[in-house]
Amino acid sequence: MAVKDRDRFSTTTRIRLLGEQTAARVYRSQTKRQARRSRLTGRAALLALVLCTLIVALAYPMRQYVAQRAEFAEVQRKQERTRERVEQLRDLKARWQDDAYAEQQIRQRLHYVMPGETGFVVIDPNAARQSRSDLGAADRPWYANVWDGVDSSDASDQ
Repeated sequence: MAVKDRDRFSTTTRIRLLGEQTAARVYRSQTKRQARRSRLTGRAALLALVLCTLIVALAYPMRQYVAQRAEFAEVQRKQERTRERVEQLRDLKARWQDDAYAEQQIRQRLHYVMPGETGFVVIDPNAARQSRSDLGAADRPWYANVWDGVDSSDASDQ
């Protein structure tokens, strides 16, 4: 037993024990590192890089394509509205070619009367009651707005 006790405290035994403990620690840290190590391999990283490059390369052309399709649709809508307007103007021109329609419009718009007829203009009685202050500022001449401003400032001083 004395030999075992002496072996236990010998430098060689202590160094060997220390080496085993260090090896165990290194082995544990390597297994932890391997466990933490991601499963991203070189091929997967290359594939991700290629996919990102394709996405970036195709993003601008796709945006341009979508914008051009929207612009094309807007131009088609505008063209359709223009065609409708042209048709309306053709119909109006055809109506003005008719003498009865032209006579009707002249009587209505210019208040013309045929010889022997009596023309009357009916004035709305409610229009006379409306004061100039009831009109909006944009509906009145500029000088009316100026005088209203002077009147209102003069009234506020009293």
